[in-house]
Amino acid sequence: MIRLAVFDCDGTLVDGEAMVCQAMRAAFAGEALAPPADAAVRQVVGLSLPLAIARLAPDQTAARRSRLAERYRSAFAATRDGTAHQEPLYPGIEDLVRDLRNSGWTLGIATGKSSRGAAATLAAHGLAGSFATVQTADHHPSKPHPSMLFAAMADAGAEPSNTVMIGDTVFDMHMAVSAGARAVGVAWGYHTRADLLAAGATAVADRAQDLGALLAAF
Repeated sequence: MIRLAVFDCDGTLVDGEAMVCQAMRAAFAGEALAPPADAAVRQVVGLSLPLAIARLAPDQTAARRSRLAERYRSAFAATRDGTAHQEPLYPGIEDLVRDLRNSGWTLGIATGKSSRGAAATLAAHGLAGSFATVQTADHHPSKPHPSMLFAAMADAGAEPSNTVMIGDTVFDMHMAVSAGARAVGVAWGYHTRADLLAAGATAVADRAQDLGALLAAF
């Protein structure tokens, strides 16, 4: 029996909030628009970039939203590739990934990041070889559509009943429910515990160590 644990990236494995908010401010400034509040940006983390921009700039034309997305990509990439890159792992994540692999779990990623961004983040933390399947926004509809999770299960040969989706947003929880997988939230990311539970989380972990214990119980 294959047990598959699929992780979101931003807000679950790594803390990219500062970089995300900074890049979004730069994108809006480049279009001479007032930037959205950081709190509003946090609420759309996890969606694909075009959908996130559409929610943050609903009154702008499609052409301008497209420019905002490109400006965001450029600003984020410049930070990611420069000395200011800061996407630290959350406390305990490195040990959690190692312990899950050692206990027989197959691990995957389902993220709103691009393939390039996800690869860079995993490589920066020495985790590139830890995940058997990495699903990104380049090749799938935005969360909460279950396409990424279906692809991860197909790659791993796992059944929905033996798959856990772990994330920090309601989009992750809705995706898990739609795919027939278990949904487990983490309390250290972008959305609240109450929102995660309302979206279908069977449990919400406060620390990486708690998450390990929850998965062991499954």
